[in-house]
Amino acid sequence: MSILGAVAVPHPPIILPEVGRGEEQKIAQTTQAYKEIARRIVELQPETIIITSPHSIMYSDYFHISPGLSASGDMAQFRAGQVKLSISYDTDFVKRLSAEAMAQGVSAGTLGERNPALDHGTMIPLYFLKNAGLDFDRVKFIRIGLSGMSAAVHYKFGQIISHVADDLGRKIFFLASGDLSHKLKADGPYGFVEEGPQFDSQVMDNLGGANFLQLLTMDDKLCLRAAECGLRSFWIMAGALDRLAVRAEELSYQGTFGVGYGIVWFNVGGSASTRNFAEQLDKFKQYELIQRKSKEDAFVRLARYSLETFVKTHKPATLPKDLPEELTNRRAGAFVSLHKNGNLRGCIGTIMATRDTLAEEILQNAISACSRDPRFSPVTADELDDIEYSVDVLGEPERIFDVKALDVRRYGVIVENGGRRGLLLPDLEGIDTVEEQIAIAKRKAGIRADEKVALWRFEVVRHY
Repeated sequence: MSILGAVAVPHPPIILPEVGRGEEQKIAQTTQAYKEIARRIVELQPETIIITSPHSIMYSDYFHISPGLSASGDMAQFRAGQVKLSISYDTDFVKRLSAEAMAQGVSAGTLGERNPALDHGTMIPLYFLKNAGLDFDRVKFIRIGLSGMSAAVHYKFGQIISHVADDLGRKIFFLASGDLSHKLKADGPYGFVEEGPQFDSQVMDNLGGANFLQLLTMDDKLCLRAAECGLRSFWIMAGALDRLAVRAEELSYQGTFGVGYGIVWFNVGGSASTRNFAEQLDKFKQYELIQRKSKEDAFVRLARYSLETFVKTHKPATLPKDLPEELTNRRAGAFVSLHKNGNLRGCIGTIMATRDTLAEEILQNAISACSRDPRFSPVTADELDDIEYSVDVLGEPERIFDVKALDVRRYGVIVENGGRRGLLLPDLEGIDTVEEQIAIAKRKAGIRADEKVALWRFEVVRHY
């Protein structure tokens, strides 16, 4: 066993006296906890420290591992350019990690470097480690960005990190940098949503109890609404602690400035075969899929059938014969939306009916959503179990002449200028105002923000 321990930490720039200029005193509990974990890390004498940061380079389908021999950074963007730090990378570890990850089907490596400078998600913990006396000439580092991939992939990447450390005989410490919700207070920089405190409570409970399965299976919509920062960082850390006996210790939690700052320390013991969360997560996902399918109505079942048939055979499906009359005796526009891991994976539809029946509309639009949405690559067969579907059946568009006639929860909007037309469905996650709704619809149509548009509204019946 090469991993000496792990910790989840936040990265508020204001915690540094050079940045806070007195405001850091309002989060003194976080400061004291940070000093304590830095002292403990120095005491453990790791050879290499792994830092995962949401503010390092991030790709949707790739883990970026910082390349090169070394890197430097400062806090100039926070008006504290005098705070400067430099680290050396563990190049042998980076090389082995990149190769092992790719060999195990996890897309990771040193390609795609855009800015080699250390990000503040890395700089903040380094600052405390330096002040605690860590010998930066002796200890090497590995800096890793997060990805848009699933909890299972992040966890597997953490497992690979631990395996490489074992193979190299390298004593490592895992430092997972990440703030919690950014929406804890109405007067905070990002405002308030009720999901913010809910998210922080769940994460702190899951980390504080070392309940990694619950951490890996948190509700995607809750996480999105909470505007979280560090969950994926914690997922990788959990993977690095796979099958190990760990004792979690919550040292601090504060939300003083409207952003959640939590510090949880993990002492590592011997092996614990029951903490095999990769296998547990796989069983949970299979159960979840069965439950999800059992609740799908005829509209969603038709979309799933169409998409899965097309992805597996590369041919359109034929209409099933046992469809209800509301699908076969009606014509209407319809949108098929796909989500994966809480993120949009495709959405294509028709404003008005273009087929003889609503069933045919859904059949064709499901194919388009998985293969013709220009924002995404085509859906692949290994993604099918992770796709969640919704089908919106559109009512007749109604011309309106005042934005006051819109309601972001009830009505979708169509904007038109000349031959350019854009549409946005109602009641979408993250779209809270009519102004946002119209602005996004304009962007989709290639209409400038300052251009006038004709407006239509429409209602939908949404099927999950």
